[in-house]
Amino acid sequence: MEEKIVFHTEDGEVEFFVLEETKISGTNYLLVTDSEEEEAECYILQEVSAKEETEAVYEMVEEEEKLEALSKVFAQLMDDVEII
Repeated sequence: MEEKIVFHTEDGEVEFFVLEETKISGTNYLLVTDSEEEEAECYILQEVSAKEETEAVYEMVEEEEKLEALSKVFAQLMDDVEII
């Protein structure tokens, strides 16, 4: 079972399961899913916290080129998972 984290949004709380995490050029990224089912949706989150913040702040990566590059990195980190 993966680690579950809770995100606080303007609409309330959203729970995600962390599948993998990595740091690239000093920025933390998380590969998360909203379900533990096999065909679940995956999202890539980028940390955008200021250094003085006590809690990590993440936002979804939406830029197509960045998503594609990060998907390849996470696919290599997780041999048995296909990221589309």
